[in-house]
Amino acid sequence: MRRVITEIRRSRASMALVAVLAASNAWAGPLLHPVFQDHAVLQRDQSVSIWGTAAANDSVTISLGAHTATARADDSGNWKASLPAMPAGGPFNLTASASSGSTQTVSDVLVGDVWLCSGQSNMVLPVHRALDSRSEIAGSANDAIRMLTVDLANAVHPRTQFAAPAQWRIAGPDTVAEFSATCFYFARELQKTAKVPMGLITSAWGGSKIEAWMSAQGLRDAGGYDVALDVLSIRRTDVDAAAKRWGAEWEGWWHRQPATRNTVDPWATKMTASQWRTARAGLGHWENWGVPELQRYNGALWYRTTASVSAQQAKQRARLVIGGVDEADQTWVNGRAVGNDMGFSDAAANDKFSKLPRGPRAYYLNAGTLRAGENVVVISVLDTYANGGLYGAASQRAIQFEDGSAVALDREWFYQLPPRGAQTPPRAPWEATAGVTTIYNAMIAPIANYSIRGVAWYQGESNTDEAGRYQSLLGHFMTDWRRVFATPDLPFLIVQLANFGTPPTMPGESNWAALREAQRQAVAADKHAGLAIAIDIGDRYDIHPANKQEVGRRLARAARRLVYGETIAASGPIPVEVAREGDRAIIRFGDVDRRLISYGTDHPIGFELCGSEAGTCRFAEATLDGSRVTLRTEAPATRVRYCWADSPVCTLYDESGLPAGPFELSIGSSSPSH
Repeated sequence: MRRVITEIRRSRASMALVAVLAASNAWAGPLLHPVFQDHAVLQRDQSVSIWGTAAANDSVTISLGAHTATARADDSGNWKASLPAMPAGGPFNLTASASSGSTQTVSDVLVGDVWLCSGQSNMVLPVHRALDSRSEIAGSANDAIRMLTVDLANAVHPRTQFAAPAQWRIAGPDTVAEFSATCFYFARELQKTAKVPMGLITSAWGGSKIEAWMSAQGLRDAGGYDVALDVLSIRRTDVDAAAKRWGAEWEGWWHRQPATRNTVDPWATKMTASQWRTARAGLGHWENWGVPELQRYNGALWYRTTASVSAQQAKQRARLVIGGVDEADQTWVNGRAVGNDMGFSDAAANDKFSKLPRGPRAYYLNAGTLRAGENVVVISVLDTYANGGLYGAASQRAIQFEDGSAVALDREWFYQLPPRGAQTPPRAPWEATAGVTTIYNAMIAPIANYSIRGVAWYQGESNTDEAGRYQSLLGHFMTDWRRVFATPDLPFLIVQLANFGTPPTMPGESNWAALREAQRQAVAADKHAGLAIAIDIGDRYDIHPANKQEVGRRLARAARRLVYGETIAASGPIPVEVAREGDRAIIRFGDVDRRLISYGTDHPIGFELCGSEAGTCRFAEATLDGSRVTLRTEAPATRVRYCWADSPVCTLYDESGLPAGPFELSIGSSSPSH
């Protein structure tokens, strides 16, 4: 009997030891990826991916309502499971349990439609800056609309985690003020007909170009980005080598321009006095220097100064601090490219001195860059909007050395404008908003496995200087994200650029109009894309128009047609074809609600007849007949344009109150359509 009792005690001790060992091996961190939190919304009617991290080779069981799934973590601890499709409903608890003993539960999870809202500043603009914000915020309570906002971040390679914590928030007076207005009003309008919970993921960044939102594979497929992507790849492991390589690319670009071929390189160590003028003491934004040609100048400006360095300092590692820069720079020291950036530098990435704190823009200088005696610092600053230049306290600009000494850049500064006709400089591939893949890597890659219903995309202002390429880029962008989200028919709702600026008094060329046409053509060629026209709801004085309620309504209408199958016009009258009949050009419109109408006049305005060359357009008198517009062609014409300007006056609508959008069509051609 005593022997039996002893064996039982040994067995119990062994079991306790196993339990202790199991507990000690349990995963200490959260099992679920941070996108899965309290109040999350999961996509209905399709399998849902759930993923996270556990102890290596752990078995993980997922449960949601009556559904369960099991996955095994790989050697790195990453796991992924798939739950079967569920109808809209909830709330549910989502639980992950690991075989080593770890458990995590998130509560109040709904199943509905998940929309990814992305783009630049007009998608970022919050509810508190939109029309009637006080009333809208006070009446915003809606438990069935939740939003997760991805914090701004950029990276040189794809990340799996958010750069900063993100939370799902329920719409209400305490939260909705900071919601994306366009995204929130889109979901609120959509719920009037699609009565399901709406989960909104806002991942957007003001001033961003479309290239920053695409993956490396997407950009290589688009073509023309291999050099930038290769340099970005170098930067992952060697910041200094990447700066040198990109500096060579930048200099090659300068030499290839016709306007600069016979000029002295501005970064050369010898100064050609006739080309340089004395800058204002203390520098600051060049618009405030009192120089007439700089008061409204957006573009590149060259800066130059010198600094005297001792022989002992020249032997040391150093850091060039140039202070605040608005916006991007390419910097040389003694004719050698040392850096190119936008925004504030990251000390951890750009210098080798742990004792040097994070601060204004700065570049690490390799040994041999500086020399005893006089050293030449040249900076090309690019500004694309509002104020530009080197700003901030003059004391910020200095060369700092490893021994703690420093040389202030407090001598006289000089400046010069680029030659007339010089192009806009190329942007460094690692720039946050104008680089390649940088935002995708940090703000899209972490959620690439999340199941979504579609994408609302509000972007384009930052790409108006390359409108001719944007149609191809937008097409590749949609293909890229469909691959990333593993959904070949993923719907895209594209907001066309709104009107902005002074209305035209005569026909002319317009990059904004050309980009709108690129958006129209890309959407028309894609059966899973829809267009929301905004040409009549912009603000000539503000690039961020406040009427986001109407933008949301028009996005929702496009979704109702494209995604939810309603038999309504997606975005108002669309041009179908232009035919010549004698001395007239006949434009036939589709998706017309009853008949075309013109506001404020008997005849719609904004139509132009054009020859084949630029500068040949002229305003044309137009008449309405049901769903057709007739233009009299008194002189030879090959093209028709409508509302072709940065900020055109457009009066053509149909009886639904929706406008006809801008377009350009050849006479005798048909428009691509779904």
